[in-house]
Amino acid sequence: MKRPSLTVWILIALVAGIAFGAVLPGPAKQMAILGTIFLRLIKSIIAPLLFGTLVSGIAGTGNVKTMGRIGGKAILYFEIVTTVALFVGLGAVNLVKPGVGVHLQKGTGAGVAAQSANFSQILEHTFPTSIIDSMAKGEVLQIVVFAFLFGAACATVGLKARPVVEFCESLAEVMFKYTGYVMLFAPFGVFGAMAATIGEKGLGVMVNLGKLVATLYAAEVFFVVAVLGTVAMVCRIPIKRFIKYVREPFLLAFSTASSESALPIALKNMEKFGVPKHIVSFVLPTGYSFNLDGSTLYLSLAAMFVAQAAGVTVPFWTQLVMLLTLMLTSKGVAGVPRASLVILAGTLATFNLPVEGVAVILGVDTLMDMARTSVNLLGNCLATAVVARWEGVDLAVSGAEVEAAAEVAAA
Repeated sequence: MKRPSLTVWILIALVAGIAFGAVLPGPAKQMAILGTIFLRLIKSIIAPLLFGTLVSGIAGTGNVKTMGRIGGKAILYFEIVTTVALFVGLGAVNLVKPGVGVHLQKGTGAGVAAQSANFSQILEHTFPTSIIDSMAKGEVLQIVVFAFLFGAACATVGLKARPVVEFCESLAEVMFKYTGYVMLFAPFGVFGAMAATIGEKGLGVMVNLGKLVATLYAAEVFFVVAVLGTVAMVCRIPIKRFIKYVREPFLLAFSTASSESALPIALKNMEKFGVPKHIVSFVLPTGYSFNLDGSTLYLSLAAMFVAQAAGVTVPFWTQLVMLLTLMLTSKGVAGVPRASLVILAGTLATFNLPVEGVAVILGVDTLMDMARTSVNLLGNCLATAVVARWEGVDLAVSGAEVEAAAEVAAA
């Protein structure tokens, strides 16, 4: 008999936590310790994971000059589309306001208002004086800035920096495994967080969580149809053929909530679609680090959901700074299970919003992870086609040639 997956256990824990909190609200409040432990473990991942993945990724890819024309076009496309995704999420959460009524505690800080008073202070605070101090305090944006510069320096030095890059690659792999171990505790964290939340706030909070999930799915659908659909039409991508070849990896990514499980099929199918192999092999894996459309949309939505739940008013300019933070910190961690939770926790801490909001979202994160992961995969498949069109490839002709060659080989 096949063992239940982690996703199944999380869903079981979600239902069990809701039931326990509704039936035994007193004891359920004591279960909050499980969610707290899980959050502490998640926060312990942030600094070493970001440093290892960003440095190894940047040093391995090199700068735009060495990546060449294709790399430059891909990175430009990635940044434009992910920025649009952030704004779509921000617009959706400000329109629907799913967090209003949850009533999270604001914590001991003064909220983001204190940080938004002076833009020059925020800009100054972005740059670290000590990476050790930044890691100890969980200053995510400072870690990202240091890692970007450090990775670029490693790429420039070349062979002499190889031991450092290999260490960062090893660190990243170890942190991936460490994250996997932490996620084994996720069902207990979900149970404790949901039981305590329902025990303290009642079943009414599920209305807000349901609104959050519905808002995310609606925003993801809008993004796919309005944004990715427009990109496909402008770049003259054969949409029907594209859907044919992306359908299988999309469904696999949705059902497993894992982009990595769909990568081999996506690589093969995009080649069958007509994208040259050298473009697919570069753009698609790079997109897994730099083009997380579904995840970036989710992050802006979830961060503002927590702010609304805590009753914190976030000024527009601070929301823009938050978007910049999310855009940078979401790079390079696509291979981590529930990576968005890690990034969200770090961003909330950076802007002095209650990290406890992650515990509230945690119970329905599996449902949201399915949506954002499949949109990540879809966006990266489209990116390979767009870059191919920019390179002058006629996808209809090249696709027909690939299909004909496959038929000859099969015969």
